[in-house]
Amino acid sequence: MTLSAIIITFNEERDLPGCLESLTGVVDEIVVVDNHSTDATRDIARRYTDKIFLKSFEGYGPQKQFALEQASGDWVLNIDADERLTPALAEEIKGLRKNADSCLGGYEIPFQVYFLGHRLRFGGCFSEWHIRLFQRHKACYGGKTIHEGIEVSGPLGRLKSAMRHESYQNFSEYLEKCSRYTGLIAHEKFSKGKRFHLWHHLRLPWEFLMRYVVKLGFLDGNAGLIYAMLSAYYAWLKHVRLIEGEKRFLESETKNAKPH
Repeated sequence: MTLSAIIITFNEERDLPGCLESLTGVVDEIVVVDNHSTDATRDIARRYTDKIFLKSFEGYGPQKQFALEQASGDWVLNIDADERLTPALAEEIKGLRKNADSCLGGYEIPFQVYFLGHRLRFGGCFSEWHIRLFQRHKACYGGKTIHEGIEVSGPLGRLKSAMRHESYQNFSEYLEKCSRYTGLIAHEKFSKGKRFHLWHHLRLPWEFLMRYVVKLGFLDGNAGLIYAMLSAYYAWLKHVRLIEGEKRFLESETKNAKPH
């Protein structure tokens, strides 16, 4: 089988080198689709591939679908800049290339989540599986702005070795991504008719209770506590930001109602 890796990027100069290095000797080609980064992202990518494309961001689904369409391999590995193939996963994929099951549409890969340099084993982070390796002609991404997912025809297999996800290295990175993601989610929810309600404030304590107590996040120590608190804030904020959509809608209605 021939194997392509696809990566979408925006200002990933810190994370991208580790990601690309982990792919060395594992894939036949690397496709990078960049959203006009202003840092050294594209310069770093050029050390590993000449298949670099510029595309303005229209949502994670469209961005990844475009990347998929640029790949030429029979199989495709989707990986983010803050993810790495562990040595065990790299070897497993190499072995799979010799005898991949053509009847399968793709494979799910287990994830190891690292937060602030610590691996999280509890709090909902111990059993993540994602479809990341699939046959190119059997897969497509939807048009969702965020939480894009992938549609794969045919049954799925599972790999044993894990992908390493370096989710957040510091608080500034978390807050920047939190602002971006919650804005996209709130916009998507508002466009589907969702509105903010007072009971959404309950998401804050509920999410914390679920992650820290029910899902045993306290066993991850200080990192588990911080992750549970930030996750609760994230879950709350993506609903509270519906208020921004309501405000924009009212301002637009007021503007349109004024006589010209």
